[in-house]
Order: sequence, then structure tokens, then C-alpha cells
Amino acid sequence: MTAPLVSFKNWAVGPDSEKLMPVLFVGHGSPMNAIENNAFTRKWAELGKNLPKPRGIIVVSAHWETRGTKVTANLHPETIHDFGGFPQALFDVQYPAPGNPELALELPTFIHSAGVQQDLEWGLDHGAWSVLKQMFPLADIPVIQLSLDFTKTPAQHFELAKELTVLRKKGILVVASGNIVHNLSLINWKAENTGFDWAIEFNDKVKSAISNGEPDRLINFNNLSAGAKLAVPSSEHYLPLLYAMALRGKDESVSFFNDTPVMGSLTMTSVLVG
Repeated sequence: MTAPLVSFKNWAVGPDSEKLMPVLFVGHGSPMNAIENNAFTRKWAELGKNLPKPRGIIVVSAHWETRGTKVTANLHPETIHDFGGFPQALFDVQYPAPGNPELALELPTFIHSAGVQQDLEWGLDHGAWSVLKQMFPLADIPVIQLSLDFTKTPAQHFELAKELTVLRKKGILVVASGNIVHNLSLINWKAENTGFDWAIEFNDKVKSAISNGEPDRLINFNNLSAGAKLAVPSSEHYLPLLYAMALRGKDESVSFFNDTPVMGSLTMTSVLVG
């Protein structure tokens, strides 16, 4: 297994790469995607093979909300099974990627809009490892998580995310993990690959705003459609999208993948920047 990037300081002050590391927003959906072979997970695996190999990964997951901004600083982050009611096989999964305390220590030098606190209690939640296990199955790339401060507005999250741009020049892959449409209370278990009209409309409005380079519309997502409050009843699964979009350079290409609604009130729509 690759050792953590203890020399982060040394190469971080070196020359920037000529090519920016891509950025991902991944609709992660059910935790079962960690162990299933389906169209979504096959696309994650394909991306892992085709993307430039990262020197490190920062995950912004819907499943780590905190007061204040925190970053995992563990040398060996725990695989957190933050769910219930699933088969034992899912609880048996471990993703033993190393952490990167050195990178965690350096984040405050890039993030000035918030005080970043190092955290030794959290590990990798399923918003992180369920995707990374399929994408980078060897677990040989150091991973840290950046929390979502639930006291911040969407605009403040967007501004904070911009400050991570420098890391794209240093070989760090930012993986934002959530779902554009995420309403568990309205799930239709019989509607495997279909979406309610309001879910599809909101998802399409978000895609349009992304394609047209309209971040203000994405930030003010409650105004995108009449069904916005159904699509985003709480913001934690939507906010990671803002992190990915804030890191998009001017005129930088974006493409969509896994662009499918599931169970009526979820969408797996994902975005590759760069």
C-alpha cells in the first residue's frame, strides 16, 4: 500500500502541473453500490482506470455535517458504516486507504474563509468509500474528507470551495459525493429507473445551469423549479455539487454521466469537470 503523502509540503511549493486534475461530483445513491455490479458502479470503475492517478483525494461527502469546517487528520481513517438495514456483506466491507495528515495540516493555508479544524474522530463515511472502492479498489491513494459546515449558506460553501482550486494543480482529486435530487421520504421502491416529474424537472434545470455556466442559479437552487423543495428537502446531498462547480475553471468542459433517476425521488446524475 502506498505510504501517506508525508512530503506534501515539499511538492506543494514546487511548480504547478500544466494540466489541472479533474473534479468529480458523484451521485452515490444507495450504499449497496459499494458491492454491486451495475451500470453506475461500472462507470465509476471506468473513471478510476481512465483518470490521471491522483497523488491524493479529498472527498466532500453529504454524510459528514459539522459545526465549523473540519478535515480528517487520521493516519489510518476508519471505514464508517453509517447506515442500517443492509446485508451483512455490506457491513463487512473495509476500505483501508491511508489518510494524509500532512495535507490536512496544510489545508488552512489554502482555505481562508473558514477556520479548518483537524479531526481525529471521523473516518471515511459511505459517501466516500462506497464510490472510491469501485473507482480505486486497491485503496492505495491517500484520502481525506472535508466536512460540510451546516451553519454556512450555499453561497458560503461555494466561496470556500473555490479556495481548493490550487490543489487541482498539485495532483489532488476532489470528489464531491451526494445526489442532486434526494428525497428518501418519497421513494417508490417499485420505480427502479424512473423519476417523478418534479424530480426530473429539477434535475434538468440543474444540468442546464451547469452546462450554461450559471453558478448563481445553482447556488439559489430553491428558485430553479416549483418542485425544488421536494427535490432538495434538506441541502446536505445537494451542497457537494456546489463544491465541484466552484472548482470549474472559466470555459472548462463538463460532461454528465450516470444521468438516471431511480426510485422516483433520487437522481444519480454525476458530473466530470475537466
